[in-house]
Amino acid sequence: MHCIKLLGQRLMARGFERQVAEVQVRIAVMNGYTALGIPVTEAVG
Repeated sequence: MHCIKLLGQRLMARGFERQVAEVQVRIAVMNGYTALGIPVTEAVG
């Protein structure tokens, strides 16, 4: 939750294309944090 608050809740860019790019960057950051939390399991034996 702390990471979401760091990203802010409003878009800073004014133009639509820049807003789209900003949202895509936020999604990439959130996917990175999600990937860090997923455990990696390996078969033993």
